[in-house]
Amino acid sequence: MATIQPIARRPAHPLHALLLAFPVALFSSALLSDITYLKSAEVQWSNFASWMITGALVFGAPVLLWAALSLFRDRRDTSRTRSLVYFLLVLVMWIAGLINAFKHSQDAWSSVGSAGLLLSIVSTLAALAAGWILHSGGRIDR
Repeated sequence: MATIQPIARRPAHPLHALLLAFPVALFSSALLSDITYLKSAEVQWSNFASWMITGALVFGAPVLLWAALSLFRDRRDTSRTRSLVYFLLVLVMWIAGLINAFKHSQDAWSSVGSAGLLLSIVSTLAALAAGWILHSGGRIDR
């Protein structure tokens, strides 16, 4: 009887995983702060979200660079689809976060509203999906 050998799962580089943890946590917290602001109209929640988005962008920039370099390094690999999807998710996360940071720099009510909330949702979902792909098996970063 033939047995199938499982593919060896190589974990993500620890520094890459640690850097990605910040955008996941900070974008998620910013989304919760936006929702709380819309429910309470307390301006400080919008300020919290703005700072958390900024922090997520600071830690997300090296993650984006790391993903781009990994994608460039795997350009000749036939199974680079995973790296490409990961890079695109991190890119969407960072661009949506950057636009959201500009949106949150407006006055309180107009900073969150429907556009700010939508951008927070997009950046949070992209960060969570990128984290899922990074930790679900197979190595993206080398």
